Amino acid sequence: MLRFERECRTPNSEAYTIFDDGQPQGRFDVHFAGTLIHATLCVSERFTTDEIQDLIEDINDEILDVIGLARDDFVVHVHQGREVGVFSNSEYSEDDQINSEN
Repeated sequence: MLRFERECRTPNSEAYTIFDDGQPQGRFDVHFAGTLIHATLCVSERFTTDEIQDLIEDINDEILDVIGLARDDFVVHVHQGREVGVFSNSEYSEDDQINSEN
C-alpha cells in the first residue's frame, strides 16, 4: 500500500516521499500558484504508465483534495528512473531531523 510522507512545507509548496511497503518508491513536489498547481513526480523504474496514472489520481485524492484548494489545473511532470542519492552541503543525521521537526 502506498503511503505519502511529507518532508517539508512552505506557504506555496510541499514535498513528499512516496513509500510502498516501507520502501521509498518516489518523490512528489508540488507548487501552488494561485488556482494552478504544478508538480513534479519522480518514480522508480518499476511503475507502469497505468500505475503512474493511478498514483497521480491517488495524489489528487489524498493530498490535493484534502487541502481543499480551488484549482483550474493540475499539471504534473513525471520523471522515471532510479534514485542515485540525496546530496547536501550539510551533513544531517536522523536525530537532527527529528529535533528540527519539534
